[in-house]
Amino acid sequence: MSTQRLRNEDYRDYSSTDVSPEESPSEGLNNFSSPGSYQRFGESNSTTWFQTLIHLLKSNIGTGLLGLPLAVKNAGILMGPLSLLVIGLVAVHCMGILVKCAHHFCRRLNKPFVDYGDTVMYGLEATPISWLRNNAHWGRHTVDFFLIVTQLGFCCVYFVFLADNFKQVIEAANGTTTNCHNNETVILMPTMDSRLYMLAFLPFLVLLVFVRNLRVLSIFSLLANITMVVSLVMLYQFIVQVLR
Repeated sequence: MSTQRLRNEDYRDYSSTDVSPEESPSEGLNNFSSPGSYQRFGESNSTTWFQTLIHLLKSNIGTGLLGLPLAVKNAGILMGPLSLLVIGLVAVHCMGILVKCAHHFCRRLNKPFVDYGDTVMYGLEATPISWLRNNAHWGRHTVDFFLIVTQLGFCCVYFVFLADNFKQVIEAANGTTTNCHNNETVILMPTMDSRLYMLAFLPFLVLLVFVRNLRVLSIFSLLANITMVVSLVMLYQFIVQVLR
């Protein structure tokens, strides 16, 4: 039944760049060029551009930044930066297409919001290939599946990173030293297993997940970005001192 949704609404095989039959493809895309057009329709309490920037930085720049030098080293001094640049350009380009398609279907179907899965499903329903139209719902299920797998992987990495780093800080704080002048830790005192730290952090992370308002979460993203910048400054300071 979902495959007939678009065709029942005076569907005449317009391309995905058309907003309506009366508008040209270029006009359909130009309607989304202004920042205000990207606000969800019907919502007055959406995030500001600064809050959106904070969330964008937090979601795209995280602990993976610390592992980036090792990845570039393994890929090679030439292939590493080039592949990183190419992948970044492809990712930004695809994200732009996805956002434009989502807002196109919001206006075309008169919906306040269309998620990633629905965007792919509506796009497949608008294709001239009959097989894709008949199986458009599988596009939504595929996107939802990969989103779950991707986010689950991200969360697992952050969870392990948080527990291991907290454990290292506790061990270093409880360590003994024989050189008080340089404050060099000689013996690290063993503490709890990392899995116990994960279990201790779990209730707080579960409560944080229940907060679904991005305006409320912006303060947490801001604190995370500030902490990350301070950590990077300390790391680069330590690297410069070692290289002297």
